[in-house]
Amino acid sequence: MIVVPAIDLLGGKAVRLHQGRYEQVTVFDDDPPARARGWSGKAARLHVVDLEGARAGRAVQEECVRAIARAFGGPLQVGGGVRTRAAFEGYLALGADRVVLGTAAVKDPELVRALARDYPGKVVLAVDAKDGMVATDGWEKTSSVSAIDLARSYAGVALAALLYTDVARDGTRAGPNVEATAKLARESGFAVIASGGIGSLEDLRTLSSHAGIESAIVGRALYDGAFTLDEAIAVSGG
Repeated sequence: MIVVPAIDLLGGKAVRLHQGRYEQVTVFDDDPPARARGWSGKAARLHVVDLEGARAGRAVQEECVRAIARAFGGPLQVGGGVRTRAAFEGYLALGADRVVLGTAAVKDPELVRALARDYPGKVVLAVDAKDGMVATDGWEKTSSVSAIDLARSYAGVALAALLYTDVARDGTRAGPNVEATAKLARESGFAVIASGGIGSLEDLRTLSSHAGIESAIVGRALYDGAFTLDEAIAVSGG
């Protein structure tokens, strides 16, 4: 299982939200590209989220993403407000090798299918769940679609992976929803990226023991110093 460090952008700074709430934000770094440079050569991939873009429905932090891509120099996975083909292709142009679509997966499935057809292996489908139901619009709204039903609706589509986040656990270090993540991996037929709540090396060991979980995104635990990226990679095997 690959460990993927995260940089969430708000106002040009690296931050973490608590349970996806914009009013509960902690600033961890004033220089996100420098943070990315520090992980260069260690992490197999970097995950970047434009939080303002997620809420606005369009990319906002383009220049910061470009600077992060240059500093990291490796595979970059980017999301936040990607609801048009132009936004998707814009992130690829900035240096991303994978682009995450969440709200569009519920509201514009034909766009997601078309992008996956035109860019196979580049589309990551975000399955962000609140009590099992998919959250949209920067997690500020909850749809009537269940996480597993959303995943099943994309059967046969050339997605790179599903990114599963339990919103209630995100930014809490309370532990990931291993059961739901593993179930999605078993029942969807897609590789799954685990996200939300990872707070210890034991969390990573547990996730890595489940088939189908290809990687795990780690944010607050790294910023808080709960463990180092080197330690995380050692216990996860990647």
